Amino acid sequence: MVEYSAEAESRKNYDFSEQVGHLLRKAYQRHMAIFQQYSCEESLTAPQFVALCTIHEMGVCSITDIVKATAVDQATMRGVVERLKSKGWISQGADETDRRKVVLRLTESGQQLVQQMVPCAVTITEQTMGNLNPAERVALIYLLQKMNEQPERAPE
Repeated sequence: MVEYSAEAESRKNYDFSEQVGHLLRKAYQRHMAIFQQYSCEESLTAPQFVALCTIHEMGVCSITDIVKATAVDQATMRGVVERLKSKGWISQGADETDRRKVVLRLTESGQQLVQQMVPCAVTITEQTMGNLNPAERVALIYLLQKMNEQPERAPE
């Protein structure tokens, strides 16, 4: 005898293309392509721009500060920081109050790049949200923020 359950039925009707993870990944890939198309600096990546913006906002900060602000993992951020230093957009030095602590600052060219990128970033956001009306845009931002506020739970 075959047992019917809502869970079995939902597995039978499972369509990966309608799942939140798949849709978020596709939206993210689309956004990354738009970022590269509209960026005013060809060699700048979105994670690098986020790091530059974080340093710009904080003035002086550590890699740990950037990780906390951006939710980018430590190993990835170390690579991002190394590339930003090699491009001359940030500098690294000792903290003035705690010489053991390594801090990052924007260089003059890093400051200029952030200023140049802000209008591009506005265009990137506009293109990413493309055909969404104003209410849908507000709802999307609200829902994404709400999803990101939820603590991660271990599988049951």
